Amino acid sequence: MEQVQSKRPSAEKSAGKSNSAKATPQKREPTTPLEPATPANTALFPVTTQVPEQREHVLWYDSRVLASLDEENRKAIVQRLGQGRYNGIVLYSDNFEELDKAVSPRLQRVMHLDTIDEWAQFAKRVQDGAEKKTVAVISSHAPQVLAAAREAGFRTSLRTHVDNASSLHASFHLGMHYDHLMVSFKDPTNIPLELVIAELHKTNTVLLKEVHQDVDDAVIALGVLELGSDGVLASFTSMEQFDRFASKMDAQASPKIDIEIGVIDRITHLGLGYRACIDTTHMFNPDEGILVGSTSTGGILCCPEVFHLPYMELRPFRINAASVHSYVFQSNNRTSYISELRAGSQLTTVNARGETRQVYVGRTKTEIRPLLLIEATFPQDRKVNIIMQDDWHVRVFSDKSKPLNVTELKPGDRVLGFGTEPGRHVGVKVDEHIIEL
Repeated sequence: MEQVQSKRPSAEKSAGKSNSAKATPQKREPTTPLEPATPANTALFPVTTQVPEQREHVLWYDSRVLASLDEENRKAIVQRLGQGRYNGIVLYSDNFEELDKAVSPRLQRVMHLDTIDEWAQFAKRVQDGAEKKTVAVISSHAPQVLAAAREAGFRTSLRTHVDNASSLHASFHLGMHYDHLMVSFKDPTNIPLELVIAELHKTNTVLLKEVHQDVDDAVIALGVLELGSDGVLASFTSMEQFDRFASKMDAQASPKIDIEIGVIDRITHLGLGYRACIDTTHMFNPDEGILVGSTSTGGILCCPEVFHLPYMELRPFRINAASVHSYVFQSNNRTSYISELRAGSQLTTVNARGETRQVYVGRTKTEIRPLLLIEATFPQDRKVNIIMQDDWHVRVFSDKSKPLNVTELKPGDRVLGFGTEPGRHVGVKVDEHIIEL
């Protein structure tokens, strides 16, 4: 499946916008299907994977499932929706009156109507009551319902199910004419979702995948094609599912790291010791690596094997990292020992601009090699050191984001990395007085 560029977030996708601002959208002119995407550049080097654009996901909750729960669990979920990261709730004719009063006013109300008769009854209530003020979007499987809703000034969402090639193509050919498209899929493969994303990514249609109670599916759907659907429609039924989803989403978050310039102080050749290569399940970009250091005061940006090597093939998934005692600096202000990393471990990559992304370790390869101690000073007089394999093909990044062979480093050379306050306990930042040498 080809990689596609990220949509530019439109104003109407902002979850923080008020419902009143969303109730009177501009009408769309009919659009035509997009041309097929052109083939991606198949050249392996240099790798140019784009860092996903940070955006707020559209997270809606399907209230239909609440009818099957006991009262205590139902109340807990309603309360959780108001406190969490959710920004919309899909309501129905038989639960609107109860839930509209119970759920947080910050949640966007999406009214699902199955038939034109349901629309007629709702439209009558709109003339008499407050639904016009609270409901922002009308959802339906029926185009005639959505046409009437749009005429009345509501934003619209087509809701459809994909179970074969015909329904797949219909989903995006019809969906691109509406403000939102909610899609459920019969089969567990993500290929149909990839196709819908590819067709809709240049439109303003907000795409949500219905994931029901599948937490892993929700997380994966938001990251398919390194772009993901704009959001998901979930129907979690337990606090454990809510907690697990929140935890997994937090783990996927990639805040920036302040990359600094350090100056090399001293290079010392050491004897033999254990060093580790980290092979990942991703390809590194030419200015991207991992931050590694011997102490919690900071690390140096280690260079992957994406640049020319005269005696071996490139391995753009690999970083010849450092000695096994070293810290790898991760997102959320945490560290991991290299010796702790194994297949499936999450790893934070960092580029020269401090942009991060989360990848996974495929394996670590530890061998005895001659070692080299590299010492540097970063801003605020923070002393940082790293012990790497003493070999010409091992590299760190210069202040110009270029590879520097560690065997050719000398005092005064400038390298990329960062310094931080010391103090770690099982990888977690703690405030304590600590001296590391």
